[in-house]
Amino acid sequence: MTINEYLNLIEEVIKNGAYKDDWQSLSHHKTPSWYYRDKFGIFIHWGIYSVPAYGNEWYARAMYDKNCREFEHHIKTYGPQDKFGYKDFIPMFTAEKFDAGEWVSLFKKAGARFVMPVCEHHDGFAMYETEFNRWNAKAMGPCRDVAGELKAACEKEGLTFCASTHRAEHYFFMNMGRTFDSDVNDDNYRDFYGPAYYSPEFDSGTLHITTADTYSTGASREWLEDWLVRTCELIDRYQPSILYFDWWIHNRSFKPYLKKLCAYYYNRAEEWGKEVTINYKHEAFPPTVATFDVERGALTDISPVPWQTDTAIGKRSWGYIKDNEFKSARQIITDLIDIVSKNGMLLLNIGPKADGTITDEETAVLLEIGEWLRKNGEGIYGTTFWKQFGEGEVNNEDGFFKDNEEKAFTANDFRFTYKDGFVYAFQMRPDGNDVKIKAFRKHIPHDFLVNSVTLLETGETLPFERNENEMIIKTNGLKSDKPLCFKIEID
Repeated sequence: MTINEYLNLIEEVIKNGAYKDDWQSLSHHKTPSWYYRDKFGIFIHWGIYSVPAYGNEWYARAMYDKNCREFEHHIKTYGPQDKFGYKDFIPMFTAEKFDAGEWVSLFKKAGARFVMPVCEHHDGFAMYETEFNRWNAKAMGPCRDVAGELKAACEKEGLTFCASTHRAEHYFFMNMGRTFDSDVNDDNYRDFYGPAYYSPEFDSGTLHITTADTYSTGASREWLEDWLVRTCELIDRYQPSILYFDWWIHNRSFKPYLKKLCAYYYNRAEEWGKEVTINYKHEAFPPTVATFDVERGALTDISPVPWQTDTAIGKRSWGYIKDNEFKSARQIITDLIDIVSKNGMLLLNIGPKADGTITDEETAVLLEIGEWLRKNGEGIYGTTFWKQFGEGEVNNEDGFFKDNEEKAFTANDFRFTYKDGFVYAFQMRPDGNDVKIKAFRKHIPHDFLVNSVTLLETGETLPFERNENEMIIKTNGLKSDKPLCFKIEID
């Protein structure tokens, strides 16, 4: 199918479907019930950038930027950029140890309920089979349909398959290669590097996810139509239950195409009988059209609509690098609890090596999270927010890129979730003393009753008492290096 033929198909699906390409129609779309129930998923950044394994997953851009350390590293390690460009890493990306079944089995052990590979990163290399991009993992490099294999493995294990595409930013991503003699300027590779649009607005010193201007220079019509078609092809081939976008789609030039994309996706999902949503950042979509995402951050209070944090176990890169640093399982567990208490979901990233193996550090963290969820997941899965997200002095700082350091929770910090007549109270940093929760103090004359308190870790019913200042739960000196969850039955 040609691009024009696909554009006609898109118009036909919108014309005949319930969802039209306007916000009034799209705003009636609902958050998927499975997504709100399942809370926890795995993000996967895996691609050519795992071969150099240096800097971070933006190596493809930084290696052409004289202001970045990756530029000199590349010359010293591989040679000048006109002789060895980013494309030349593709034969080295062999993925000889990649086993989708092993990956998904690990994710299931971690307690994750959905899986989202990055099907195309900003570098323009598709990790799936496609008619519209000859630079794809099925045709070269691994010579395997990575997304297809992961989808099949997810279906076998009962996990929900989702997909991410970051292609929008590829419009300018390699553009620093335009400023000197590099293979970005070779027309033989224009369909890989191009258009690599160069403008001072997209220089390394001015371009960043947190500062990108909605009104800055937008993409060309040709690029936007191509982006729309490629994204709709991804939707049709793999039927993902979430479609995740990174940041540049908030640019004004994308707005009419986002409406068409969204209407097409939601109408296709109606045909499939699936509940789906889109993840977005900034102000790309209105809040009831899709699901807002905070990258490496969180909210400070309960959101009136469901939302998501995407973050990574690795602190320095989303993709694999040789000198990455990693968060502890405890830090991620406390982040998960905090996010769910505020009506959110967590998408946790791993960055596999070029050979297709997952690092020992990430594997250990995932298994540790899974062990905790097996005992305490009742307070996470299928829950919603309570009348307050928690109590204590420690909270998040609002915004993106704020979650690398572990929060200094104390025994006085709690987070709350709710389900079926029970409040789940998480003590974020137990100290072995009796637990005191101010939110459950006795209110006279108006009060709710507390019938029982159960420790999820052991299933033990615990004695408690309430006064006008607090509820005191007797724990008999129980200690833990991770949060404890108290299941409180209320009337």
